[in-house]
Amino acid sequence: MSGERVAEVEPDHTAVRVALWRALHVRADAPPHVVEDEVGLRLVDPGDDWRERPDMDVEATRRIRASIVARARFVEDVVVEQAEKGVDQYVVLGAGLDTFAQRRPELGARLRVFEVERPGTQAWKRRRLAELGYDEPDWLRFVPVDFEGDWWGQLAAAGLDTGRPAVVAATGVTMYLTLDAITTMFRLVAGLAPGSTLVTTFLRPVDDVEPEQRAQLEVAVRGARAAGTPFLSFFTPEQVLALGRECGFREVRHVSAVDLAERYFGGRTDGVGPSRGEEVMVAST
Repeated sequence: MSGERVAEVEPDHTAVRVALWRALHVRADAPPHVVEDEVGLRLVDPGDDWRERPDMDVEATRRIRASIVARARFVEDVVVEQAEKGVDQYVVLGAGLDTFAQRRPELGARLRVFEVERPGTQAWKRRRLAELGYDEPDWLRFVPVDFEGDWWGQLAAAGLDTGRPAVVAATGVTMYLTLDAITTMFRLVAGLAPGSTLVTTFLRPVDDVEPEQRAQLEVAVRGARAAGTPFLSFFTPEQVLALGRECGFREVRHVSAVDLAERYFGGRTDGVGPSRGEEVMVAST
């Protein structure tokens, strides 16, 4: 890393939990697996007893981990689809412990990939990647930003060409942002060149999810608040689509949990399938 040494900050509990859920999908759910990702598990290095954690209960977390792997696979499918059309820029906002670059180097080599994250967390991740023997390919750009500052300018300075199409992913991000911050993000991405795509997830209000999932979402809301990273924004599908249109996207569409289940979990009989607690919006310029 160039410049001043950045004080490392371990990833927050949510990022760690997501990485472990992705690994749990591989370890506990029958194949075919939606995403095969144990790189995050290696990064976190949680110890041999990690599956004994209360938040790794195989039964209780079945649907939420299905949602986690479904959103990851969906984003990567969009990247593949757009790369086939010649789009060669991919931005991961709030990258956390994202492992696309390590798992999909054959696809990454066709792109310029930007991982955007807070400096301390990113420094920690880069050190762990190096310790595990992962190189930093020249097509991968780490962009440490202050999300309260001019992060878009920092992204452009890192090489994002705003005059050419890009895929921008923001999964597991909007719930931590204010409406103003989400609106700003949407407007910036909507200003990218025609042919650009935003894939973002959003949390539905607690009373708008399946009754059997509400208690778990309420636990997650309380846990996020206790950890100092409270959930700030919830949307119904109609609300997030309206915001996307208002911010200037040419086309917006809702990808529901039912859509994801049909796409990635069809034919399963073990109850593994996503909850509608967190769903997807795809917006195009």
